Amino acid sequence: MMQLFKPWRLFGQSLFAIFAITASGFATSAVSSCRQEPIEPACDPALTPVIFVHGFLASGDTYADQVMRFEVNRYCPDRLYAFDWNSLASATAAVAQLDALVDRVLATTGAAKINLVGHSAGGGLGYSYLADAARAAKVAHYVHLGSGAHSKPAGPNGEIPTLNLYSADDRVVSGADIPGAINKRYTGLDHYQIATAPEVFAEMYAFFNQDKQPASTRIERDKDIRLSGKVLTLGENSPQAGATVEIYEVNPDDGRRKTTQPTATLTTDANGNWGPWLAKADTYYEFFVRTANTNDRPLHYYREPFQRSNQLVYLRTVPGPGSLAGILLAGLPRNDDQSVLAVFSASRAVIHGRDNLSADNFVLSTAQLTPASKTVIAMFLYDNNDGQTSGNVHANFQFLQSFLTGVDFSIPTATPASVKLEFNGRKLFVPNWKSATEGVSVAVFD
Repeated sequence: MMQLFKPWRLFGQSLFAIFAITASGFATSAVSSCRQEPIEPACDPALTPVIFVHGFLASGDTYADQVMRFEVNRYCPDRLYAFDWNSLASATAAVAQLDALVDRVLATTGAAKINLVGHSAGGGLGYSYLADAARAAKVAHYVHLGSGAHSKPAGPNGEIPTLNLYSADDRVVSGADIPGAINKRYTGLDHYQIATAPEVFAEMYAFFNQDKQPASTRIERDKDIRLSGKVLTLGENSPQAGATVEIYEVNPDDGRRKTTQPTATLTTDANGNWGPWLAKADTYYEFFVRTANTNDRPLHYYREPFQRSNQLVYLRTVPGPGSLAGILLAGLPRNDDQSVLAVFSASRAVIHGRDNLSADNFVLSTAQLTPASKTVIAMFLYDNNDGQTSGNVHANFQFLQSFLTGVDFSIPTATPASVKLEFNGRKLFVPNWKSATEGVSVAVFD
């Protein structure tokens, strides 16, 4: 069996892909069109189903943008699946779970084979899955994204057609050509963009469809926007059954709720799934999450307006102290004198010199906080209890070398206010919730 990409080496380097939003394994939304735009052609149920496998400490919502792009290009939602696995646990268990999903997809769709995609540690899992001849016989094509190099294409004898995409500017995994595979080396894409970028979608689509080019690489607008996803724990991806998701419309200029009562209240099923729920275009929403465990911290998720149906809206909860992610995040303050705010960029890292991120006009995309070498995807902003903003990295985050950081940033709660976040010209406003009694906030830039 081929070796997995070594995720444990990354735990010190990479705790995250975390809070995102942040994908249900099963697509449910329908493809439709936007007002004043051409109606999209009907989806094609004859297209081969695709299963997407995420990387270390990530989850299926990594592929939210790509799933929407496939839908724009006539893939039926029930032909697109994301596999959520615990990248901190046994790879053997994950292979068996992936095989069960493959069998379920084949039985549900009636397809003869599936196409498989793996990013980062998910690429290692993909190679391990395809090392067995019986499992490999179920896969028509394999895409290896931002993952380790191998000596041959996937499959016991290298027989699975393999597309290997990697970037010279990936600071997490050093990719390389795989002999016998179709190889493409990008420049300018960070580690996360190898899974999310539109040009990567175009390569995958053509690979799956006999070199036919997609009609569009844009995420085209929908007339009807149906949202669904999962509530699960950060890191292990454990589904949270019986969690409550309250959805509020919020004012775009301060992030505060327009009404005291939620627009919708949903409850997750046994697998942590919520929705579908019909949303409005060009509308800002807060997703307020409480799990069935009263000891868990509530979370407030703030999202940019949705333009298209999305079944990969993940709402992560802070795991308990028994998990590795829980140990790291146990240091987040529980103090009603201050807010705790996580800022997550869902489709690219924040890189000094390329990107601009600020909170209340305080620049966070600095050479110290977001060098290219760190590939920062998420920042936790909170005070070190002196009531001042220094912009220094909190001590419990200093050992991390990639993906995640914590910054000394004071958000007092004595007077109701909002934090203005700006990322590459886009804005989100987040209220200053009290971190002990009201929970942690997460702002998501798509």
